[in-house]
Amino acid sequence: EHELSRRDLVAPLFVKEGIAEPVPISSMPGHHQHTLESLRKEAAELAGLGVPALLLFGIPAHKDAEGSQAWAAEGIVQRALRAMAADLGDDVALIGDLCLCEYTDHGHCGLLQQEASGRRSVANDATLDRYRRIAVAQAEAGAGVIAPSGMMDGQVAAIRSALDEAGFADTAILAYAAKYASGLYGPFREAAEGAPRFGDRTGYQMDPANADEALREVALDVAEGADMVMVKPALAYLDVLWRVKQAFGLPTAAYHVSGEYAMVKAAAERGWVDGERVMLEVLTSIRRAGADLVVTYFARDAAPLL
Repeated sequence: EHELSRRDLVAPLFVKEGIAEPVPISSMPGHHQHTLESLRKEAAELAGLGVPALLLFGIPAHKDAEGSQAWAAEGIVQRALRAMAADLGDDVALIGDLCLCEYTDHGHCGLLQQEASGRRSVANDATLDRYRRIAVAQAEAGAGVIAPSGMMDGQVAAIRSALDEAGFADTAILAYAAKYASGLYGPFREAAEGAPRFGDRTGYQMDPANADEALREVALDVAEGADMVMVKPALAYLDVLWRVKQAFGLPTAAYHVSGEYAMVKAAAERGWVDGERVMLEVLTSIRRAGADLVVTYFARDAAPLL
């Protein structure tokens, strides 16, 4: 009744500034923090396997309170996007993840403000200005899709207006519309070096108990101009994915996140499960629940089998 194809897959990749060789990610077997050259090689190999889209995350050599390397013309992601666009042309869609957690010295997804109580929190509206800059910088560098993952209120509208004003009306937005404050992001935070230095992200990510709220969040992003919407994580939120697809009918992605990947890998390495079979079963379940696109660290492993 349902078919999984390599054309459904999106492969996340990490590029790190200031390293001479790719660095293995211990909690995500088979994945690396890439140099610019090893990233280009990996991207070309994925394209050769028929993977149609790549989602890029960057780790800068220097971080600051604003995360200014996220929009710098010579920032690591902008350099990587230009290189991959030159290598791959129109054969592969390049997706720029738009957030600040990898670029700020405090690890939160936006600028910080001091409240009267002395508590520090993320300043939503001030952060939107930085998101606008990042979106334009990524589009200028060759991203055909911008994927804002910071979960700031109004981020899609801010990014859409910035792209339109800069002459990138055809650049699409893949909104992380229902992104939960999940315990399944641990390996990613090792890979992207973006763990918060204090507190957590429950103030701007969603409560795992809330499903109706997900529909409200998606509706807001659709109204602001999202072309595609995403549910993250995937497996623990298949019910949400189903409801989002049924309610809106837009192209819908699900992010099969690092913890979900690592659990299968760990069990397979111990001989507890048939890793290949479980991988395909899991990815098929995400498609069955309504995903048109599956963002997954299994893309390289799955594509040759499909």
